[in-house]
Amino acid sequence: MAGQGLRAFNAGEFYHQHDLFEAQWVETAGPVRDLYRAVLQVGVAYYQIERGNYRGALKMLQRSVQWLYLLPDVCQGIDVAQLRRDSYHVRAELQRLGPDRLDELDRGLLKGLRWQPPQASST
Repeated sequence: MAGQGLRAFNAGEFYHQHDLFEAQWVETAGPVRDLYRAVLQVGVAYYQIERGNYRGALKMLQRSVQWLYLLPDVCQGIDVAQLRRDSYHVRAELQRLGPDRLDELDRGLLKGLRWQPPQASST
């Protein structure tokens, strides 16, 4: 299911990715839940941008910071460090533009998740 969420996120299906990552979040115990919550919140922010909801997008990006901050740079194969940089850049650009200029936001800033498959050990 997390793989499906990743593919949906990267396809720009930000509403659908929310459902997939939320299901993972509910079913998962332990710290990895924070990963799913952070990713789905960034995805929801991107969805709100597409809908023209400045306040909703900014709120979700600000919420995601607390979860992204706690995560290692790579978690479950997801490049969290890159997601942090990307989402922080989107948030800064949103704040720079303000609500009246949301339509000017470069949608190319809404980047996909980078996944790093685990390295096989050489023993």
